[in-house]
Amino acid sequence: MIKPKASILYPCLFAMLLMSAAISLALGPVALSIDDLGSNIGQLRTARILTGMIIGAALSVAGAIFQALLRNPLAEPYVLGVSSGAGVAAATSIIMNIAIFGAWTLPVMAFVGAIAAILLVLAIARSAGGAIPVQTLLLAGVVVGSVLGSGLMFLVNMSPNEKLPTVMWWLMGSLQLFNWSLLQVVAMVTLVSIGLSWFLGSSMNILSMGEEPAAHLGLNVERTKIILLALASLMTGCAVAACGLIGFVGLIVPHSVRSVLGPDHRRLIPSCALCGAAFVVLADSAARSLFVQEIPIGAVTAFMGGPFFLLLLKRGRGARP
Repeated sequence: MIKPKASILYPCLFAMLLMSAAISLALGPVALSIDDLGSNIGQLRTARILTGMIIGAALSVAGAIFQALLRNPLAEPYVLGVSSGAGVAAATSIIMNIAIFGAWTLPVMAFVGAIAAILLVLAIARSAGGAIPVQTLLLAGVVVGSVLGSGLMFLVNMSPNEKLPTVMWWLMGSLQLFNWSLLQVVAMVTLVSIGLSWFLGSSMNILSMGEEPAAHLGLNVERTKIILLALASLMTGCAVAACGLIGFVGLIVPHSVRSVLGPDHRRLIPSCALCGAAFVVLADSAARSLFVQEIPIGAVTAFMGGPFFLLLLKRGRGARP
């Protein structure tokens, strides 16, 4: 595998991100140019692009962390039920008008829901000997996600009529529900979390070898797992709080980047952040441009992620003796 040098890799990925932003700016019901950035439509579309970049980076890095923690390329926030847990908590906050933490309320509630969901999935999947079989983990994630999804539907039915369109659009994933104060919080938390994840890249490399070898190499396994679990859940919760449930980004991007650059998380984390940002921005452009009426971005990512997940699952089963 040819691995490009960092001096070449990151400028290329950043240029790709800028290109995706330019494409997104130009596409849509109203074509815009750079000269139109000062208009109302230009400002709204720019805010939407920035939101997509932040959310894409958060979900992609969270997926890479979950895959390193669980040593499973199929692990990602949506499949494991983490996004649904964050969604239940955030939807409860929206419907019940909870604003105890101001602009931080949605991210805090979503983070608590994400942590609770992943802990529940791990508790269900863990065997008597402490191991977590891959098949059991995925099944537990699907079951927990389905139950939480039912809880979300209950909350939707119980929501006031004036909030129903907003909640439904949010549940399907959308970058249209822009809130500048919330975006500032989400951006700050995401950037700090990505920086800490990159700092722990060497630890993730060691942890990917297995918990026992990692402990023999001097890594504090439990502390590292708790920190990484918190970072991944925090980024997932922030993403859900900002734009609802957008699935499979944390599956497609980390796996694709890893297949090109290799498993070194010191390169994988920043590369996933840049590629994930570009991916979500382009997916949102498709959601706005492919049909006469805009569709939720969650539908676009699910259309791409479902077959991708089945392909990886079939490949994994075929590789088994």
